[in-house]
Amino acid sequence: MTTSTSRRNFFKNTGAVSAAAMLGGVGAGLTACGGDSSSTPEDPLLALTATQVVANIKNGTLKAEIYMTAMIARAKAASGLNAMIFLNEAEALKAAKAIDADKAAGKTLGALAGLPIVVKDNINTKDMKTTGGTPSLRNHQPTTNAPSLQKLIDAGAIVLGKSNLHEWAFGITSTNFTLGTDQSGAAARPCKNPYDNSRIPGGSSGGNGVAIAARFAPAGLGTDTGGSTRVPASFCGIAGFRPSVGDGVGKGRRYPDTATDALPISTTRDTVGPMARTVADIALLDAVITGGAVPTAKALKGLKVGIPAAFWAGLDDSVKPVADAAKKKLADAGVVFVDADLTGIMALNDSMSFPIALHEPVAAIPAYLTANNAPVTTVAQVQAGLASPDVAGAFGAIAGDVFADPYAAAMVPLTGGRAQLQKLYKDYFAAQGVECVLFPTTILAAPRIDAANGSKNLSYTVGGVEQKDKDTFGTCIRNTDPCTNAGIPSLSIPAGLTAGGLPVGMQIDGPLGSDTNLLAIGMGMEAQWGSVKAPAV
Repeated sequence: MTTSTSRRNFFKNTGAVSAAAMLGGVGAGLTACGGDSSSTPEDPLLALTATQVVANIKNGTLKAEIYMTAMIARAKAASGLNAMIFLNEAEALKAAKAIDADKAAGKTLGALAGLPIVVKDNINTKDMKTTGGTPSLRNHQPTTNAPSLQKLIDAGAIVLGKSNLHEWAFGITSTNFTLGTDQSGAAARPCKNPYDNSRIPGGSSGGNGVAIAARFAPAGLGTDTGGSTRVPASFCGIAGFRPSVGDGVGKGRRYPDTATDALPISTTRDTVGPMARTVADIALLDAVITGGAVPTAKALKGLKVGIPAAFWAGLDDSVKPVADAAKKKLADAGVVFVDADLTGIMALNDSMSFPIALHEPVAAIPAYLTANNAPVTTVAQVQAGLASPDVAGAFGAIAGDVFADPYAAAMVPLTGGRAQLQKLYKDYFAAQGVECVLFPTTILAAPRIDAANGSKNLSYTVGGVEQKDKDTFGTCIRNTDPCTNAGIPSLSIPAGLTAGGLPVGMQIDGPLGSDTNLLAIGMGMEAQWGSVKAPAV
């Protein structure tokens, strides 16, 4: 079945329902914030959100097979973006046909029936290899799905395929050298931002960011250790969620996955997280994973939101006007901003971030490999097969366990750096009476791809002054990293495009365990900001 035939059948199946009515619901009627609202409308079939897809399949106006066929065709047509490591074409179509058969038989459909999702290739899948984008795991086949993924599948979601990522999720660019190199040794297939193919999509869940933004699928499941769902969300114009992780060993953890359900970095910080084009779609996936109800958008009038200066300082000149405009729209809607800083937060976070992220893999990686009967069992074996220069540098620190002592100091109960950071956040939310804090997810728009090194230093402009030779990784995660060490929930929401047409995300963080409320706030904010114009893929 061709894509054009799929679209004709789709519109035929909608009967007398107009495209505007069919697309009603979440996201309908919103204008693009920072985009060109006068441009040619997006193909309605590709524009469907996850919420709209499942609603239309359930009410019979859309066949799951027709929609899946369109998604597969889209993924193949845009394969040059290198978003996917494996496309699950045959099995995805088979599953979609089964959904249609259940519908025809009058069976009750699950909450996500027929929904194509992309899954980051470091999350365990029992029917597909889980490679982590690294050579030593090319043939790694887990025997079970990660628990959060299984809940999505049980609700009727269909895995379209495994998405590309920064090798072993150890980076922020998703320039992965495992996918092939040319004779010069430069990466032949870096993951590319659909808004500008010369730029990174962010990482490490970059393949998800690209696939969702480029309309291969309306939603997906990624992982986040220091910003890996939210940085790609910001750079690719979609939404990305990091749920509460709490103390890192179970208390306060929102999702059921453990360190053996996805390739680990930090047992304290790692979590899976949904990614989608709207916050409402993330709330839908979150409700399926947690067994809760999908929240409604929160009224913004009178909502108190903190504006910590540390997260607003040093914004690139292209990002600042978009962030300021987004803030003004919220003020116009009645949000009450509290200008109170999280004093000392950046220095406190920096004191523990690398010690936690580069010491915990020493034990976590062998534990995962052994538990999952992987082809290799040690850090040294993984390190020997690494293809990406920047990841090799990180694994050198892991193999040498150079952060053991500062890690121990950071994790001392009550007085260690992590306990201090958690107290700083807790006291801030209580003292200021705010339900969340707001700031740009990343301080700059997507940087250009470094096809030689995977990640290099970059420059950007603040107040007309060039900031030279800045570390790409540290710059991109500056605003996303602190909440990960505190274990609190965080959400990136698309807020607009720069003058050059690159997406900008705004992040909200809330108190530990406030995930549902944070999603409700995000839904209210996205209604004010509007949808971001789709990339011209």
